[in-house]
Amino acid sequence: MSKTTKWILGIAVAFFIFFGFFALTMLSWMFSDPEEETISPGGEKIAMIELIEPIMSSESTVQQFKKYRENRSVKAIVFRVESPGGGVAASQEIYEEVKKTRDSGKPVVVSMGSVAASGGYYVSCGASRIVANPGTLTGSIGVIFQFLQVTDLMKKIGVDQATFKSGKLKDAGSPFRKTNTDDEKYFDGLIADVYDQFVNVVSTERKLDVKYVKRFADGRVFTGRQAKEYGFIDTLGTFEDAVAIAAKLGGIEGKPRIVKEYRRKSFLERVLGEAVTDVAKLRDEFLHQPIIQYRFTAPNQ
Repeated sequence: MSKTTKWILGIAVAFFIFFGFFALTMLSWMFSDPEEETISPGGEKIAMIELIEPIMSSESTVQQFKKYRENRSVKAIVFRVESPGGGVAASQEIYEEVKKTRDSGKPVVVSMGSVAASGGYYVSCGASRIVANPGTLTGSIGVIFQFLQVTDLMKKIGVDQATFKSGKLKDAGSPFRKTNTDDEKYFDGLIADVYDQFVNVVSTERKLDVKYVKRFADGRVFTGRQAKEYGFIDTLGTFEDAVAIAAKLGGIEGKPRIVKEYRRKSFLERVLGEAVTDVAKLRDEFLHQPIIQYRFTAPNQ
């Protein structure tokens, strides 16, 4: 067997091992059922739902809200938001579920972490109360629309590309051509509509005039203390303060018992540890990244 053949076989084996692990990891996530754990002992229950990552999908969060809304033993929900936002549709779906839970009579109190901005603020607007730390970064009311353009790079490396389309805007946003005036008008209209949806939700939920909201809705973030001053949150406080508010709204006397959903780690997750999480993050970053987003773009993102 030649050296070249050995190299090819080695690469093929490594390829199948990697993607075998990847496939098994995906299957373990799909078929591992969530369970409930008590994170603070006490009397009547408050459920804690966490959103501690960019919003790529609404499925898990929506399912938890549905479950705890229908659970009569849960008197209130604390929604811990630690997110710079993300996809527009996913943010809207979570907001609607939060609002539906609140309107059903079950209190929802948002506890903002270090960042609860853009989509992270959007999903918070449906709650009964919003609590933020004085140094929380929130707000960032706005829309961002990004895509790569690789035409100059393709010219340098001598690669060409052909597109056949049914309309002039069918390939708008393609990385393989420069944007033109028609594209810009199209994108401006798209962004304006999605932006108005955000502004109207904030105006309605916070009971603020649309013109007033637009004064601050230019993508800027504010601290929790500023957000309280401007009327975009209700209370300054910690997670424990949010729990106390939820208990009061839920009619709980004494110390509440806090429960939350968790998923048992699969065999691969126990063996590989953080590597599995990193694979999931890469998957979301490259495969599930929405183009149009309610997202606060920090310097390190």
